Amino acid sequence: MNKSTDSEKSFWDHLDDLRSTLFRIAGFVGVTSLVFFAFMRGIFDNVILAPSRNDFFLYQWIHGANKKMPYFPDFISGAFNVKVININLASQFMVHLTSSLWFALVFSFPFVIYQLFLFVRPALYDNEKKNAGKVFFFGNVLFYMGVAIGYFFLFPLTLRYLAGYQLSKFIEQSVSLDSYMNTFLMVCFFMGLVFELPIVAWFLSQIGILHREFFNKFRKHAFFSLFVIVAIFSPTGDPFTIMLFFIPIYALWELSALVVKREVIEIEED
Repeated sequence: MNKSTDSEKSFWDHLDDLRSTLFRIAGFVGVTSLVFFAFMRGIFDNVILAPSRNDFFLYQWIHGANKKMPYFPDFISGAFNVKVININLASQFMVHLTSSLWFALVFSFPFVIYQLFLFVRPALYDNEKKNAGKVFFFGNVLFYMGVAIGYFFLFPLTLRYLAGYQLSKFIEQSVSLDSYMNTFLMVCFFMGLVFELPIVAWFLSQIGILHREFFNKFRKHAFFSLFVIVAIFSPTGDPFTIMLFFIPIYALWELSALVVKREVIEIEED
């Protein structure tokens, strides 16, 4: 579709194109959800609940590192097994449904972004279309990198700390199924979205809102502010965990600085 043809379309034609795009996305996600629904029992035991057991690879890795380097914090001291309980009659069925949907959304992310790109593609200039392929590739890489960091590092450390926190010895510690899943999805899925910040920065740069000078000017402020925020909200508060959280977040700042344009200052001649 060329620009002349696209410009002749009415508002309702564009709305019909958007409706078709959304139907294709919904259909793909729906079919993918059915596939994940069929295999969710195994996924739930071996993937979702894996960080709740002491044999999760991160705990074992830290335990092995502690033996070689004693200054590493040891998260494997003592037995660890989060007791996940169900307190609502329909929760297990609803979690089965919602987990299938969320996994389908994560799996379908490239397809969803590509369909949205096809919808806006006719309105792009040639140079923007050339850059769109790179943006699409790196956007997907960043999304899955965020999901992976959330699952393999941030969620297990958060779970380990909160499940082991004890306000009183008279309180028996157990975690409801809904609470476990809400935390799991929030950390893993939304970390994927957070990792899209460089793509957002690139887009704001393309329309002239954000420039590299902003990052250069506030780099020291960002470093200090992010470090303080991570130190306050990190699960354990030890230096190792703080750096484990801080490094990927600050790396997003630096990556955003690399992808934005430099501000062009026009000098008027007399």
